[in-house]
Amino acid sequence: MNRIETKHIKDVKLKDPILVEGLPGIGHVGKLVAEHMIDELGAQKIMELYSSHFPPQVIVLADGTVRLVRSEFYAVDTGSRHLLILVGDHQSATNEGHYELTDAYLQVAAEHNVKRIYTLGGYGLGQLVESPAVLGAVNNLALVEEMKRYGVVFKENEPGGGIVGASGLLLGFAALSGIDAICLMGETSGYLVDPKSAQAVLKVLCKALQLNLKMQALEERAKEMEKIVARLREMEQAGIHEVTSEEDLRYIR
Repeated sequence: MNRIETKHIKDVKLKDPILVEGLPGIGHVGKLVAEHMIDELGAQKIMELYSSHFPPQVIVLADGTVRLVRSEFYAVDTGSRHLLILVGDHQSATNEGHYELTDAYLQVAAEHNVKRIYTLGGYGLGQLVESPAVLGAVNNLALVEEMKRYGVVFKENEPGGGIVGASGLLLGFAALSGIDAICLMGETSGYLVDPKSAQAVLKVLCKALQLNLKMQALEERAKEMEKIVARLREMEQAGIHEVTSEEDLRYIR
């Protein structure tokens, strides 16, 4: 396999689409949002990307068959605008791969004349969050006031360690190409899959993109996670540190 290989699934003509990136990360926040958008909008897969920079494994499907790890691009006309949505199984397992894959993602964006990018992720606080805020970072100062109108919070020097992976690199490389880019980060513990944080990010994104999406699926997943968190708290208070039933924590994976 070459470092990166692409497989075109469907040819589409898009008019100045906005790219939304939701690859796996802290709390799987961005991934949850992007996959929810794909389902609710009925987006069509147009491309798959395979790379030797992904972890050396395959994904086992429900029917027992396997497939290679990959990233995927979906496209959809929302009625008011066209969207490109980037999702995937994993991010790069190597530093070099992060750069090469980001460059490949931006090449796809350039082919479709993308003028704005939203990257999505989680902002880990190391503790459970009841009402997650959405933090922002942009590659153009003019975007700060625009995002504040949608409820995005900008904190000086936060995230302190920077934004790692595609969500950050897309902002940096997009600036070099004159493309506006925004990163939306939902506050999360960083320990568990966090659909509540994903809801917070999705609400902001819907305002920015003028979308009206149902939240029911994410709300149901958030309720499931709240039950798991409550169970973990009970175990902690009881001094139990081992999980005796895989069924209890199956959702976290």
